[in-house]
Amino acid sequence: MMREDVALLRRQVLPSPAMNDAATLGTANAAADHSRLLLPLSLLVLYVIWGSTYLGIRFALESWPPFLLVGVRLLIAGVLMFGFLYLRGVPLPTGLQWRNAAFTGVLLLGISNGMMSFSEQYVSSGITAVALASMPLFATLFGIWYGHRPNRRETLGLVVGFAGVIVLNLGRALSGSHIAALALLLGAAAWAFGSVWSKQQDMPAGPMNTAAQMLCGSAAQFVMGFGSGEHFPAHVTLRAGMAMAYLVVFGSLIGFSAFLYALKHARPALATSYAYVNPPVAVLLGVLLAGERIGPSSLVGMAIILLGVAAITMAHPRRS
Repeated sequence: MMREDVALLRRQVLPSPAMNDAATLGTANAAADHSRLLLPLSLLVLYVIWGSTYLGIRFALESWPPFLLVGVRLLIAGVLMFGFLYLRGVPLPTGLQWRNAAFTGVLLLGISNGMMSFSEQYVSSGITAVALASMPLFATLFGIWYGHRPNRRETLGLVVGFAGVIVLNLGRALSGSHIAALALLLGAAAWAFGSVWSKQQDMPAGPMNTAAQMLCGSAAQFVMGFGSGEHFPAHVTLRAGMAMAYLVVFGSLIGFSAFLYALKHARPALATSYAYVNPPVAVLLGVLLAGERIGPSSLVGMAIILLGVAAITMAHPRRS
């Protein structure tokens, strides 16, 4: 066979570098389009659904004790998701990934959700959401540990945001329950540290990360619940049962999956921006559906906190 024939045959059989580059570019464009669609959808889920879960927790607490409420919710959601992924042949997490998922799940879903549920025994769902809006402030502080020094606007946002936390705690809503105030601040700090820490670690891939963290978080909640003397309810009201179902499907399965997707595909400031959208949503739903009231000092504290969080959020693009 002549050299010209061999060269022609190679061109017909073997893809050229240009074809490989085109295929790679096409895959990258498809992934970018996929991200452009799912990221806004994930943020919308976080803004609306997670804003409504505060009221859902209040309704569920009519029958369930706080820690077992979170434990059962996470266990059901975690088993369903883990079983579905396992049957589809998704690779199981490695030992290191299980360790990282356990640590993050205990912080994000164990301590944070547990403190949120515990505090709603004493304060309204709207106030709970407002207090937890301080989470991005803690996230910025913890980011300093990893070398992310705040710029002037971020420093100003921290000062303003924590001033709002002080105003909120001086108001009637939280001043009458110091244990609830401490629980909410602990929950916000735990969620912030878990979010920042997990960005530096080898975590399970995709939805398996969600399932692993929910299973580990549920175990921590059962320890906290039974350790504090809680018991399963003998009777569950219809509204509490429906609230539990809503929290499992929307708050855990859909909401937490959306959060982990946003945390992976967006800068942390955008992924945690739900923190200053959830409070108005929670306050509005609490007023409309549960007859909750929020005083002037609480509104002022919420406004100051959200102003500080907004300053931090808008400062991140300039720094990066």
